[in-house]
Amino acid sequence: MAAVLEGIRVLDFGRYIAGPFCAALLGDFGAEVIRVEKREGSEDRYTAPVGSDGTGAGYMQMNRNKLGITLDPMSDKGREIVRKLVKTADVVVANLPLVQLKQMGLDYDTLASLNPRIIMFMNSTFGSTGPYAERVGFDTVGQAMSGSMYLTGDGKTPMRVAVPVVDFGTATLGAVGVLAALLEREKSGKGQLVETALLHTALNFADTHLIEQDLIKADRKALMNRGWGAGPSDCFKTKDGWVFVMAIGGPLFRRWARLMGEEEQWVNDPRFKDDQSRGDNSEVLSERCARWCAERTNAEALDALGKARIPAGPVYSPQQALEDAHIKSVGFLQEVDYPGLPKPAPVVTPPVKLSRTPGEIRRRPPTLSEHTEQILGELGYSKADIAGLRQEGVI
Repeated sequence: MAAVLEGIRVLDFGRYIAGPFCAALLGDFGAEVIRVEKREGSEDRYTAPVGSDGTGAGYMQMNRNKLGITLDPMSDKGREIVRKLVKTADVVVANLPLVQLKQMGLDYDTLASLNPRIIMFMNSTFGSTGPYAERVGFDTVGQAMSGSMYLTGDGKTPMRVAVPVVDFGTATLGAVGVLAALLEREKSGKGQLVETALLHTALNFADTHLIEQDLIKADRKALMNRGWGAGPSDCFKTKDGWVFVMAIGGPLFRRWARLMGEEEQWVNDPRFKDDQSRGDNSEVLSERCARWCAERTNAEALDALGKARIPAGPVYSPQQALEDAHIKSVGFLQEVDYPGLPKPAPVVTPPVKLSRTPGEIRRRPPTLSEHTEQILGELGYSKADIAGLRQEGVI
């Protein structure tokens, strides 16, 4: 059966996460994705190096299912290649500053003049309008300005989330936007600009706290791992590790109290009458659950919590996550070989499953300039033309 996006061509000018991961998600479902980078390789190719040539772990994750071409988009002949590629494409992905996009001829107006059906996904930190439009930034800037960092940590030092959730969230929203634009194009025959901003994504993630603050001035403070609107909801030390436990809603709280052997004591206490009350008094609940966990190993605690149908999970190191039996058995990770790696890399499989037309990792990430000659040949360049472009430093 044909893949969902078979026949769709995506040009990926993205860097680091928000752009490249959006393109990777489209590639998972069958789009032909061409990663375009500068001749020496873009900086994101070498983040967290794991390969003998400096290839990075992030590159392995973000660039599955892609072809690779290198060129200098600021040169006249490089611009000509880009124009020819755009005329063959359905989607262009670029998370670069608008000024730079205009310099490269990759702004939406220029692209649409070449191909009215083109759909462009553009991401920036703050959006293309407003007082901060010219500023640059990364994931953590969004975390910082949305209130997320303020509400994370010990209440003394703001704390970022260790993984770039804003970048990945933005990439995912971008993929949704591209898919919506492709559906709309079926009706109108026209492309359009799909735009995201890291700060906009971060505000979306934090909006519950923003609404609460605006309406009732809750003035929340960081509570380490405790929750504001439920309890117990915290990270607890066991004899040999850590577990996270969360009880939200009356039935779950009652089951937790029953597991503690003190159902009536906790359920009848007015301090814990509802989720918000339990959140307001969560320190007491965490102290009780901490004593219970401290008497057990991780396995013992998780077994008892599981039998009581209380949401809980072990706090893993990256190595422990790799070794988890469930993660292994259900195929959340796929070993992907790549030249120069000491062994195949565990790349996460497409995170959305379709029952009839599932996405898949069909192709390892491209080595630097791996498909340049193939792609230029498809555009009509002869071998002599390609050799000349290489000699001139265009590709």
